Amino acid sequence: MADQLLFNPHTYDPAHFDPETRRLLRATVDWFEARGKRRLIEDYRDRAWLADFLAFAAEEGLFATFLTPAADAGDGESDKRWDTARIAALNEILGFYGLDYWYAWQVTILGLGPVWQSDNAAARARAAGLLADGEVFAFGLSEKTHGADIYNTDMLLTPDGEGGFRATGSKYYIGNGNEAGLVSVFGRRTDVEGPEGYVFFAADSRHDAYHLVKNVVDSSKFVSEFRLEDYPVAAADVLHTGRAAFDAALNTVNVGKFNLCTASIGICEHAMYEAVTHARNRILYGRPVTAFPHVRRELADAYVRLVGMKLFSDRAVDYFRTAGPDDRRYLLFNPMTKMKVTTEGEKVVDLMWDVIAAKGFEKDNYFAQAAVEIRGLPKLEGTVHVNLALILKFMRNHLLDPAEYPAVPTRLDAADDDFLFRQGPARGLGSVRFHDWRPAFDAYTHLPNVARFREQTDALCEFVRTAAPDEAQSRDLDLLLAVGQLFALVVHAQLVLEQAALTELDADVLDELFAVLVRDFSAHAVELHGKDSATEAQQTWALGAVRRPVVDEGRSGRVWERVEALSGAYEMKP
Repeated sequence: MADQLLFNPHTYDPAHFDPETRRLLRATVDWFEARGKRRLIEDYRDRAWLADFLAFAAEEGLFATFLTPAADAGDGESDKRWDTARIAALNEILGFYGLDYWYAWQVTILGLGPVWQSDNAAARARAAGLLADGEVFAFGLSEKTHGADIYNTDMLLTPDGEGGFRATGSKYYIGNGNEAGLVSVFGRRTDVEGPEGYVFFAADSRHDAYHLVKNVVDSSKFVSEFRLEDYPVAAADVLHTGRAAFDAALNTVNVGKFNLCTASIGICEHAMYEAVTHARNRILYGRPVTAFPHVRRELADAYVRLVGMKLFSDRAVDYFRTAGPDDRRYLLFNPMTKMKVTTEGEKVVDLMWDVIAAKGFEKDNYFAQAAVEIRGLPKLEGTVHVNLALILKFMRNHLLDPAEYPAVPTRLDAADDDFLFRQGPARGLGSVRFHDWRPAFDAYTHLPNVARFREQTDALCEFVRTAAPDEAQSRDLDLLLAVGQLFALVVHAQLVLEQAALTELDADVLDELFAVLVRDFSAHAVELHGKDSATEAQQTWALGAVRRPVVDEGRSGRVWERVEALSGAYEMKP
């Protein structure tokens, strides 16, 4: 029987979605399965542009259906909406078959962000038409010199005296920059100083004044450098000006970086089928590799970490879809998905790679590309360190000052998540409030490792009250990041428990996962203890927060049976 917790193309039936979503997701799976593993790997190795996939997506109306807000759909296009739940499902599928496919879709999402946030009706209509025609989009924010530092940009717009501008400058790390029908470009006016001079405008990669320099990576992902030379920007091309342009950039990243978590999940799932199947059938010293205790531990840890990634991400979808001006909890859960879930993905692949060793390098396996591509996700849309620093802004309110909110249900309904394009000013993070984290833990106090992790969470609350970094330490990012890792574990655990309750997750799997989380918390506490600037009180606290997980051989054995059953459960056809 297939493991119901992992995506398996052979048994996948997204019956929880509406009929058209269900059809499109299944059609996407079938398209990849029909191509087969050999073609998938050859295209990856040959760095082939994704023309055939994009042709399939255009023919099916995949991007147009999933990425056109309901307000911009035409008559008779009731299936078009921006629905985070089904976007997440497609992220997982595309990650499962190859990050290159996901990347073209992801940067299309980023390119659309400034457009759907704009009041420019003509630009919105143009974008909807391009999507319907099967075009991809690009997000022209980063620059070679400044990276994604949007306070500084060398894309300069000079007024043309007719209400428009002439744009000159370069952009770097711009996905789809070779083919995009519309590139949302961030720049600044030469005649206005300060934030009021920012401009977001729409450019066309096929225009004569748009010069494609190169693909800056050795990959099918076309991560371009392009240059505009005296590019004509008409008034109708302007999406945002002033502070609104700045906010559009940050809010677009808020929308886009959520997609990294489910792409990471897809990569790990495909790699896990290969790894377990190989290990179970590899005979070493007269026994299957999976007979060795350390191999069982590593594969079981990888499995429960992967389940945790899925639980957290699924629950975070609900908060994204329920967000509004008075509920901005998603602003914490979003960088958590980007930072925590993607780094968990790296751990999952590393654990499996330790088991399959040289097999992970073989050119005929998916695993070889998984081992490479899983590294990229923590480094896109802001580094781990940037997102950890962001997460820390919410720590005191989340742990110590809960607020009342209505219960958030599972959100798989066919609704348009229009708030994501009217998030408003990208500030005020310190005022965001959260619901009480304790009830999620209280529901599982009967599981020994959940109870043990709860001890560590209570200890972290005490740390914030009595030993939090002082003013001088608040400038020591190295120390703060260690604290951030501890807080991130608590938030991760909370949403895992909430989703476990909603889905009636197997108690053995959940307690085995929390045994891993207890070890992780202890490791980060020891790391904090060793920081140069940690005070004596902080060092004492850190060692006092170390806990040993509760061992249960029966529980571990039952979880191992689930892992071992993945052997042969899925194999992509040659």
